[in-house]
Amino acid sequence: MTASIVAAALWTAPAQATPARFDEFRYEGRAQEQVTVAADEYRNPVLSGYYPDPSITRVGEDYYLVTSTFTHFPGLPVFHSRDLVTWKQIGNAIDRPDQLDFSGLPVSQGVFAPDISYHDGLFYIVNTCVRCKDNFFITAKDPAGPWSNPVWLPFEGIDPSIYWEGDKAYIINNRAPDEPKRYDGHRAIWIQEFDWRNGEMVGESTQLVNGGIDITTKPVWIEGPHIIKRQGFYYLIAAEGGTGDKHSEVVLRSDKLRGPYVPYQGNPILSQRTLDPARPNPVTSAGHAKFVQTPDGDWWATFLATRPYGDDLYNIGRETFLLPVTWRYGWPHILPDGARIPFTAKRPALTPDQPATPPLSGDFAYTDSFDGPRLGMQWIGVRTPKAPFHRLDSGALVMEPAAPMGDQQGVPAFWGRRQQHHVATVSTVMRYTPGKDGDRAGLAAMQNDQSFLFFGLTKIGGKPAIALTTRAQADRDTLVASAPLDAREPVTLTIRANGGAMAFDYTIGGQTKTLKADLDARFLSTRQARGFTGTVIGPYVEGN
Repeated sequence: MTASIVAAALWTAPAQATPARFDEFRYEGRAQEQVTVAADEYRNPVLSGYYPDPSITRVGEDYYLVTSTFTHFPGLPVFHSRDLVTWKQIGNAIDRPDQLDFSGLPVSQGVFAPDISYHDGLFYIVNTCVRCKDNFFITAKDPAGPWSNPVWLPFEGIDPSIYWEGDKAYIINNRAPDEPKRYDGHRAIWIQEFDWRNGEMVGESTQLVNGGIDITTKPVWIEGPHIIKRQGFYYLIAAEGGTGDKHSEVVLRSDKLRGPYVPYQGNPILSQRTLDPARPNPVTSAGHAKFVQTPDGDWWATFLATRPYGDDLYNIGRETFLLPVTWRYGWPHILPDGARIPFTAKRPALTPDQPATPPLSGDFAYTDSFDGPRLGMQWIGVRTPKAPFHRLDSGALVMEPAAPMGDQQGVPAFWGRRQQHHVATVSTVMRYTPGKDGDRAGLAAMQNDQSFLFFGLTKIGGKPAIALTTRAQADRDTLVASAPLDAREPVTLTIRANGGAMAFDYTIGGQTKTLKADLDARFLSTRQARGFTGTVIGPYVEGN
């Protein structure tokens, strides 16, 4: 026998990883603030977790709401309610890869601040896709979808919204001011007519607000504008102060659509920035509001705010809140200066709706057994997938490797659900055999491409193991903890979150062990990770 034949006989092909099989996904969460909700009250936030920049509209007795999703896909979740406080997700406006391409974009780029409205039998969402052709609109006869492919609009800026007046439409948005920029964050609000029949912008653009309500104070990031008309006045509401804890909502009015607009002397009409930062269970960063009127004439505002567990630290992202709007002396008011956003308030005078399953507010739990024909609409990934990396098979989510997490040019094999509570337990039951070092499957908790963690099965030094790795504003993983584990039977992975700390348990053969009990997870906060999203947790697979 020749040497080459001997070598071939002795050579063994490297082991191949098996597909990862996830039999279920469990979530249980509760708020860090504990409140009692009376029968005639509702609980804030009305959408818990990463649901920022809410926009709302009413059609008859039905209310519809959309929020931002940046480069998560599917994107722009659409919600329905009949009582303004009990919401159900009915679809995603961006749910086909041919609608928008997020390739190469960081997690906090993509679709910002959508606005939803209704006219002449069609729903409209007008939106900005940052770093992918800018502003566009899509339409649908049914808000649950399907929504059309984007029609792109030729103007600069972000946060467009549509104001309808009779059979005419106008788009208001944040653009550069009509003068050299005076300071960082110096922006302006503009208006231009929108020919909705032909999908075109027409006529001249008019600047309505330069800088903010008082440019001498150098206000920053005037954005998220909406116009409503009431008793002969046009009211322009907008966010001012940036998305951090200086965020606010301001209002101006005019007797003409194109102005001039006069700011309200009592601005801001919503903010938490003057409150004691050491107060217990704070709500902060409130702004980006939109008003809606009920059939009985009552006004309400949806807006974003946050519930930090520390100094501007929150892992769950910016959330959707609801408060009544009162009118005094011809001006709208959401909350007096110095008043705290309440966790409970009196319900709108509307017939209570049936709760969603699972709910979107309060303390709740759910289990996804993957026994449907497709993933639920609440599951999101990162960027637009070019090819499928999963399938549902006999009550299991089966996943194959794709791009590694952190590769901004690729799409990772990751499906996640929003972490909706600071106090939460997330678990999955899985089967997986890694083939070589670098193969891994388990749970990932992701804030963005540079800030995430992995907890699951892998190989280290050619031996199977359970491992926890982190990446905190970094391009490489750090191995936090590992233990030998030859998983020949199902393994249950459990992540326990409590504010800025996380613990990691694994169960096999009826025996539970803790791999890491006290991980500092503040790197998953929006402030430390940077950007605009919240933490998303779910099954992840990586390999070659």
